[in-house]
Amino acid sequence: MSALFLSSALAVVAAYLIVASDQGVEAKAVKLSKIKFRRFAGNIVDRSKLRDRLLELNRIDEHEYLEFRSSQIATAFLTFAVFTLLIWAKTSAMAGALTLGVISGYFAFQLIDRNLTKAVVKRRAQMDAEFPALIEMLTLSISAGQTPLNAMAAIAARSDCELATEFAVVTKDVIAGAPFHIALDAMGRRIKSVTIRRFIDAMITAMLRGAPIVEVLQRHAQESRTGHRNQIMTAAGKAEISMMIPVVFLILPVSMLFALWPSLSNLNGFM
Repeated sequence: MSALFLSSALAVVAAYLIVASDQGVEAKAVKLSKIKFRRFAGNIVDRSKLRDRLLELNRIDEHEYLEFRSSQIATAFLTFAVFTLLIWAKTSAMAGALTLGVISGYFAFQLIDRNLTKAVVKRRAQMDAEFPALIEMLTLSISAGQTPLNAMAAIAARSDCELATEFAVVTKDVIAGAPFHIALDAMGRRIKSVTIRRFIDAMITAMLRGAPIVEVLQRHAQESRTGHRNQIMTAAGKAEISMMIPVVFLILPVSMLFALWPSLSNLNGFM
């Protein structure tokens, strides 16, 4: 009976979604419910700084925040409903099914949030790795006579890396009417990287005070190369320590066992 109820409920939901996509009244009702649901998702207090993380991924619009939050809540609720119905159909214990459903929905909510954080951290690390090469390209372009804005636009047009995407956003902001230093400052605020923030501050200061920009770029390119080399050496040191674990706890005991086994077997023969 429980299995029949579960299958009937899922079939009714699927049939309603199919009909709602074809008929006008149901489609309007679904669209209105989506708008109300997104409004409800937008009223939730953003304690996890979701907007800042989406902004760092260049998802600037409020619509994208509402889309992500509503899909996160909908996925958690759907996980809760599916797990609750499945466990209730198997055990017929409503309290236990609700408890496990709430736990599963919470884990689904946190999993989506954690995947977003991983994407932000990965993009930040990728931009830090791309920074020295792009700054050298920017230095060469400005040394050849281009303006900083034209050099950034040329790099953004010829490259598809993450930092070049940020250069493209800066170019679009300037074309839309924002001052160049304001667009650069907005880029530094979006990217939570100390190296890039320091570079942007130095570049803005050099432009506002009339200092040579090429020297500033060359100095920051050298500093970023040194910092990237230090990060690689630190990661190599940690990898060396982790590689010692299988050697000490697996290979060395097996080698000692092979070396001592003949002697131990001979001793057992004498005894």
